[in-house]
Amino acid sequence: MAIDYRKAPRIDYRKPPRAERRGTGPAVSLEKVAASAPGLVDLFKTAAVSLQKHAVGGERAAVYLVLDRSGSMRPYYRDGSVQHLAEQTLALAANLDDDGVVPVVFFSTEVDGTAEIALDAYRDRIGPLHESLGHMGRTNYHLAMQAVIDHYEASGAADPAFVVFQTDGSPTSKAAAEHVLCVSARLPVFWQFVGFGADEFRFLRKLDDLPVPGRRVVDNAGFFAAGSDPKALSDAELYDRLLGEFPGWLTAARAAGILPEA
Repeated sequence: MAIDYRKAPRIDYRKPPRAERRGTGPAVSLEKVAASAPGLVDLFKTAAVSLQKHAVGGERAAVYLVLDRSGSMRPYYRDGSVQHLAEQTLALAANLDDDGVVPVVFFSTEVDGTAEIALDAYRDRIGPLHESLGHMGRTNYHLAMQAVIDHYEASGAADPAFVVFQTDGSPTSKAAAEHVLCVSARLPVFWQFVGFGADEFRFLRKLDDLPVPGRRVVDNAGFFAAGSDPKALSDAELYDRLLGEFPGWLTAARAAGILPEA
């Protein structure tokens, strides 16, 4: 059956690269994190260690969080796994982006809703937001991906986007998701997929390995499976996995003119 892409790719990748900023340390100071979000101090420090370990300390990026609301995700909202990932993502964002805010996209069949978490508004936030969005549907990555792209383009951000994209299974429309990923490779957007649960994640592994330059201009995605108990993954390991492919993308994107040279 032919795939209808009319809801998916509205991407203008012909825009010139934005100026990219680099700093010499975390984007938000430890003192500010301690004052605004003392519960995130340890996560903030652990993320900083991982950034240095991967030689991307001082890099700047606009961090996004995309959360799966398909029906099978219900246990992970109930047990706090999704809230915990949100806190880990916010602490990473405080190292990369000085506004201390992470846009959040909830998706299932459609984009169910959008919100923000911030250093001064993150505790026990994900559960109520999720519950306010009603019915949990199927899994359509491409609509959530397009929502991120639209927000990023509209924001006029000076830095690349680092997208933490959480899901527990393959999308309903694999072709549309693959298409958006490949087209968006010309944008300063990196997709880091995180799998919750016992799925084999064959499709996400395929996305991670799509050929360059045969299908996309650079490798703009990473993937790792966090397992059936994501909270059991240590914070240090989580950050190491989140950042495993980001440095290589930065190098490739600069070489391809998607990002300016450092």
